[in-house]
Amino acid sequence: MKEKKVKMRFTDFECNLLINGIFEWRNMLLERGAPTEDVDELILKIINKAEGK
Repeated sequence: MKEKKVKMRFTDFECNLLINGIFEWRNMLLERGAPTEDVDELILKIINKAEGK
């Protein structure tokens, strides 16, 4: 099954807000002892896109 890709544009403020929210989510997962690999991958994708990579 092919995954659907979605492209969105964010301002710098919106991108920072998104990243900070995902980091908070990641921290909650860590407190619960839940895996964070998928969240980590998402964070890296967002940061790399924000940097133009």
